[in-house]
Amino acid sequence: MKWSDLFGRVKCVVIGMIHVKALPGSPLGCLKMSQIIEEACREARIYRDAGLDGVTVENMHDVPYSLSPGPEVTACMTSVCAAVRSVCPSVPVGVQILSAANQQALAVALASGAHFIRAEGFVFSHVADEGLVHACAGELLRYRKNVGADDILIFTDIKKKHSSHALTSDVSVAETARAAEFFLSDGLVLTGISTGALTDPQELIEVSRAVSLPVLIGSGVTVENVDRYLGASGLIVGSHFKEGGVWSNPLSARRVGDFMTQMRRLRG
Repeated sequence: MKWSDLFGRVKCVVIGMIHVKALPGSPLGCLKMSQIIEEACREARIYRDAGLDGVTVENMHDVPYSLSPGPEVTACMTSVCAAVRSVCPSVPVGVQILSAANQQALAVALASGAHFIRAEGFVFSHVADEGLVHACAGELLRYRKNVGADDILIFTDIKKKHSSHALTSDVSVAETARAAEFFLSDGLVLTGISTGALTDPQELIEVSRAVSLPVLIGSGVTVENVDRYLGASGLIVGSHFKEGGVWSNPLSARRVGDFMTQMRRLRG
């Protein structure tokens, strides 16, 4: 499956983030799975009704993140994603499991019928706040082949947020993008330095010129600045859709609606 086949457009695909409440076993976990699923589905309906092109389900509230999340995370995320799929049967659904649990995300996507994952650490090792994240492209794509999940797209962060890239400071973002393309990424995600931080529009230009892959903006997009990112294939929006623009706050139907009204105007 290709980008345009999945989303029905080449540019300015809008993907909303569903930040799943803290799962059982995580330090902040206090809700039953039924409550967690109910809230995820409520957000999915808001996105569906506003006309977003896709959603991504992520265990963002499971702080602090682990580089080896337990099997309960895979099981719980499968339940959440399956429920979201039932609410949004015609909306592409993605999965991200923190931190860098990319094989687990593929397994969840396969079991729940999701369409894509967002992967960290695809090429070039880096130091994240969770620890050292190693490149995983070789293992991840072989895993996808082995489990028969070739139709699930893998969008990969490059020079990702919440990380130090001193180890690869001699490798530009464009060179990193070319490496990810060579290693068969299905799309690239650019971000600012942290959740909600502005992505450098110049990096979008550099990377788009360097590769033929879809390039997504993964942080910092707002209704006020979205016109700076119209050259992107996709816009992943999370923090801006929340009350007060804070990722951990409840989803605001009004902010989602205002953003999509602006997008329809800009798309012409």
